[in-house]
Amino acid sequence: MTKWKCSVCGYIYDGDNPPDKCPKCGAPKEKFEKLPDDKAQLIERSRLTNALHQKLYSLLDEASVVCDKGIADNLDPTCMDIFKKMKDCSRNIQQMIKAEIQGHIGKGKWG
Repeated sequence: MTKWKCSVCGYIYDGDNPPDKCPKCGAPKEKFEKLPDDKAQLIERSRLTNALHQKLYSLLDEASVVCDKGIADNLDPTCMDIFKKMKDCSRNIQQMIKAEIQGHIGKGKWG
């Protein structure tokens, strides 16, 4: 499918022709540029991985909430150790995900 990029805000539109106006910023149709096939294919191929990164990030938020409850419960030192380690791990992986997504955006693997 053809992909069009709004030159004003970067919105990516999928379709045979660009929309009459940008759904995000309202720019007119003339502000859309047709993406070359290689860039369009890169975006299409990257959408699954980007969605998986977003899902994992959300799941790690949920894990962090569980860890906070376990830490607050404070049953014993070994339980606390597990919850604290998982909370740190979740935070580290989330930072890695953000860096990866930033890299994807910089390489045109987003849209």
